[in-house]
Amino acid sequence: MGGVAGSGKSGGINVLMGNLSACQDVVIWAIDLKRGMELQPWASCIDRLATTPDQARTMLRDAVTVLEARAEWLTANGRRVWDPTPEHPALVIIVDEYAELADDAPDAAGDTDSIARRGRAVAVTLIAATQRPTQKAMGKGAVRSQMDVRVSFRVRERKDVDLILGQGMLSAGWHAHTLNAPGKFLLSAPEHDTPRRGRAYLLTDAAVAEAAERHAATRPALDEVSRLALDEARMAPVSEPSAPVTPSQEDHAETALREALDGAPDEGLPIAHLLMITQLSRPTLYRRLAELVKSGRAVQVGYGSCN
Repeated sequence: MGGVAGSGKSGGINVLMGNLSACQDVVIWAIDLKRGMELQPWASCIDRLATTPDQARTMLRDAVTVLEARAEWLTANGRRVWDPTPEHPALVIIVDEYAELADDAPDAAGDTDSIARRGRAVAVTLIAATQRPTQKAMGKGAVRSQMDVRVSFRVRERKDVDLILGQGMLSAGWHAHTLNAPGKFLLSAPEHDTPRRGRAYLLTDAAVAEAAERHAATRPALDEVSRLALDEARMAPVSEPSAPVTPSQEDHAETALREALDGAPDEGLPIAHLLMITQLSRPTLYRRLAELVKSGRAVQVGYGSCN
């Protein structure tokens, strides 16, 4: 999904979020590197929201873990396709401003490629939106080639039409550079092969808030297959960071961790919060949490949170 600023791309994402959040067989993960500005209104319907490059890397790595676990489960059960249900939901990852991800976390390209190539059968879907449809942002690998549903809002230059919709689309009559009002778009998909203009509904802030509140209560949880795979990956033994940690730093981190866990609410504390207050590296924190869980001094209440 692409288009310049003011073309209605954000409105299109709101329409998409409104529909996805109403589906009780879809878990939504989202990446918004504008510190959550665009997708925060839907936070109550989003299972995980990444707003920094590090969080985005972790989320995409976890998505690959999920798709691999689901693939193994399908094979073990003699099945070829993950059929979404509320108990076994699809996983949809929305990346708002994909160009920022390409700039700030280029090392995540391997994971996005893997999701694009292997995600369909296991119901792990990537949706990328950008207002900067550069060659670098759109890429030349699997991410671009595997996206057979493409939406172009107004673009500034004629060449951007081919970057979003595919090579030769401008010559074939897909003139997204002539779209003349916010929200107007061209949709290219297997069942939409004619350049016919459409227009996204405009959802006001009040409508978004009302929809998010209404749908939040019916959001499904991630399936057990995926949760167990993430738990195992998070708590697996990892190597220590190369930089030495002094005894005083260890004491401070241990004290901060214990105080945080002692005062944690019933729903636990997110890993991102524990990383911030302890200043530990992610591998060290996961190792320490695994030790506390094993000894019964902490409880993992969900993936990415402990108390």
